[in-house]
Amino acid sequence: NETKSEIEGYEDLITNVFNEIMKQENIDKYYEVSVIFVTKERIKEINRLYRNIDQVTDVISFQLLDEENHSLENITTLGDIFICLDKMKEQAVEYNHSEQRELAFLACHGFLHLLGYDHNDNLSEKIMFQKQEDILNALNIKRK
Repeated sequence: NETKSEIEGYEDLITNVFNEIMKQENIDKYYEVSVIFVTKERIKEINRLYRNIDQVTDVISFQLLDEENHSLENITTLGDIFICLDKMKEQAVEYNHSEQRELAFLACHGFLHLLGYDHNDNLSEKIMFQKQEDILNALNIKRK
């Protein structure tokens, strides 16, 4: 936690989300994933540095799968997920649901990116967003 925000209960929530993803994806191997809570300033810096986008975002993932390690079988660490807690809190208000729901969504979104899902075109976006809804619904984390 690189912020001053209280994060009690966040670890359990995120662990439950990750476990449900692994269940739905039929993955029975354990992987290391780092989740880092950051400020708006820090996520903007990361976004600018690695994506050439000079603005605040809610979540950024960095997967370790690459040309050399292109299979989940060859790695033990999936990567890093950076979540901006202030942005998460703002979006919870904007979308009229709980901070827990928004955090679960962002963690799910970030984790699916680590597994190779993206939303770069209409079809991949539809697939990824449906998976997100299925995972959150399975955990009974629903929109209001």
